[in-house]
Order: sequence, then structure tokens, then C-alpha cells
Amino acid sequence: MAQQGHSIDEYLETIYFLAFPIGEYTPRGAGSPPLASRVAEMLGVSRASAGEMLKRLEAEGLIERGERKEALLTGTGRERAERVVRKHRIIERLLTDFMGYTGYEAHERADELGDTFTDEMIERIDAKLGHPERCPHGWPVDTSIEQEENRDLAPLAALEPGTRATIVRLAEHDGELLHWFYDQGLVPGQEIEVRSAEPAADQFTVKLDGGERAVSERAAAGLFVKPAA
Repeated sequence: MAQQGHSIDEYLETIYFLAFPIGEYTPRGAGSPPLASRVAEMLGVSRASAGEMLKRLEAEGLIERGERKEALLTGTGRERAERVVRKHRIIERLLTDFMGYTGYEAHERADELGDTFTDEMIERIDAKLGHPERCPHGWPVDTSIEQEENRDLAPLAALEPGTRATIVRLAEHDGELLHWFYDQGLVPGQEIEVRSAEPAADQFTVKLDGGERAVSERAAAGLFVKPAA
């Protein structure tokens, strides 16, 4: 059984997000929190539970440990993780496009429904949806496109004042933050301009629809944007 109700697939999905630089938890250098702590934070479980599951994933050949004891997806692990990520995004589109759920609600429900749909069912849903390119939060359904697109994106927190940009993706593993993004109109496709950046004060200000929004550093780090050329 997975620890505290989380399946192997949910752990693999979490490690997938930790693995890529544009991901929601950018890999950090020396002195950063251990992997088990970061996985536990994203899944809302204890560090001990996360550590036990990581050992299980390693024993099953889905991850291996790098030189600094970080978890690296094996070929098998990465293939499975990418299937899980794609399934989650297609389910989100089903929930928003056909069932009227908001983007925030769709993310929560997709987590609950992931194990309900077989791969064959997901392919049928994908076809019925017309093969959507992105989930409601802007992440490409095709993970290879996601990884190729990463080089063109940056977190809002990395931009200088005066920079104009288009929101492309929203960090989705923090439900409270994701809800806030939608409430504030900070959604994919929205044009913004950074008016001020004060990381030490935990505050950024952006221009949006003629008005201004105060954005915390945490939120700014979870808004992935494409700066204007």
C-alpha cells in the first residue's frame, strides 16, 4: 500500500516535477532540503513516509540515487511518470471542458480520479476532447513539448521591473496557491508587466488589465511566463 493514501504513481509524478528546471520545485544546490523533505512537502505527508516510499521506488527500479543521493528517474520510471502526468492533464480537461469544473477544482478531482481510468479509457477521452494541447493550467499534455518549451519560460520571480510577459503555466501542486491564481485572474494567456520586484520584502507588483496586483514571492515563483521579445 502507498504511504498515507498516496500511490506510487503520485510519488513518480512528484519526482518528475522535481526533476526539471522549470518545474514547480526547482532543484537547489548544496544545503537544500533533502529529497524526502521536498517530496513530503509537495504531497503533504511525513518525511518518514516519503522516505519509505522512495526506498520502495528504488527497489522496484523506478528511481536510482545520484552522487548527492538525489532521486533520478530510471528509463522505466520516467516513462511511467510521463504517462501519469499526461493522464492527469487529460482528466483535468475532461472535468473543465465537459463537466463545468473550474481549473482549481479540476486539479483536485483529477488527483482523486487518476487510478479510475485505464490507459485505453484515457486515449478515448483524449480523442473525444479533440486531442487538447494543454491542461487548464497551461502545462502541455505532451511532456516532450513541455520539456522543449522549458527553455523559453521563466518564473515571474526572475524578471526585472519593466519586463512584459505572458503567463503560460501555473504551479499546481499547492492547491491554496492555485486557487489564488484563479481568483486574481492570473491565468494562462494573460499579459502582465512587472512594476516592482522586492524579494527581500516578499512582494512583487504586476500590472494586469489596467490595474495592479501584489504578488508574494511564493506566488511569483509559481507563475511561469514567457517574457516579451
